[in-house]
Amino acid sequence: MATRDGRKLSLGRMAGIPVHVSPTWFIVAAVITYWGEPLVTDYLPGLGNGAYVVAGAFAVLLYVSVLLHEFGHALTARAFGLPVRGITLHFLGGYTEIERESPTPGRDIVVSAAGPALSLVLGGLGLLGTQVVDDDVLRFLVWELALANLVVGVFNLLPALPLDGGHMLRATVWRLSGDENRGTVVAARAGQVLAALVLVTPFVLSGGQPTLFGMVWAGLVAALMWTGATQALAVGRMRARLPRLDTRTLARRAAPVAPDLPVSEALKQADLAGVTSLVVVDSAGRPTGLVSEAAVTAIPEQRRPWVTIAQSARSLEKGMVLALDVTGDALLRAIRETPASEYLVVDEHGRVYGVLATADVDAALAAR
Repeated sequence: MATRDGRKLSLGRMAGIPVHVSPTWFIVAAVITYWGEPLVTDYLPGLGNGAYVVAGAFAVLLYVSVLLHEFGHALTARAFGLPVRGITLHFLGGYTEIERESPTPGRDIVVSAAGPALSLVLGGLGLLGTQVVDDDVLRFLVWELALANLVVGVFNLLPALPLDGGHMLRATVWRLSGDENRGTVVAARAGQVLAALVLVTPFVLSGGQPTLFGMVWAGLVAALMWTGATQALAVGRMRARLPRLDTRTLARRAAPVAPDLPVSEALKQADLAGVTSLVVVDSAGRPTGLVSEAAVTAIPEQRRPWVTIAQSARSLEKGMVLALDVTGDALLRAIRETPASEYLVVDEHGRVYGVLATADVDAALAAR
């Protein structure tokens, strides 16, 4: 039974993998049913309103094919030890959410190729099936599904992100150059070019007189491709900046203060020490909390002599203490696991080194 999962409907699990469908699928299924009815009527005259049933059945079976395509990716990724969070079907196809990227370009190519390969196999089997199916309606559905799978397989092999072929191009450039980010940029740029070509395709194929359906469909596909390619480009650029993420470099030096110290006095001590961050420590000098700069700034100056610094501090929680040598992906993962505005950075002896502000991490990632 389908259940809601946020903005998606959960269809349960297949082979232990969660499967979801976006509500937008129902819109596309309705469009395929409506626009497909004339085609069904041309090939199977005399069905009457039954043509809508056949067109609707094609829409459902088409997405079953898409689901199998995504399972090709999911099962291959899982065979390589890559955790799969789930599969989602949406209005223009589907995607497989893999928890982490392939560690090598070779595995990335295999995982990316698995989906189109399965689609092409299904298309070939469908063409063979039309030779042995006697029922006219069933033969029509098998024929259309065979063509759809062949188109999906070939289209997804085009070397442009976010298509599977784009991931294969990215992995190929990565293997040849040794630079994963260069592969992402090349494949993402190819995706933007392909998005532009998709947008003009209906005009080229129709001699300048495309149908409304053709223009809308091409626009949706082009928009999806452009968005995916642009996002991949942004991620590639961000990952290129990961070496800049270093707690030693980004941490602001901090001064330890007693919890009962007035805010005004604590700020004076910070100014004398030439630091901008404060760490609350107990009588033994052990850090117990981080002073929020935003909270301190919000205190009116005339009240600061009467408010203790502990009232502007956040107690240290598990995950808010970082070692001095945390860098790159490990630093981002630590921030995701324990969201906060500041983190305590300690040296190898557990002594206070400084405070890492999330804003400084964001700035390092955004810097050109």
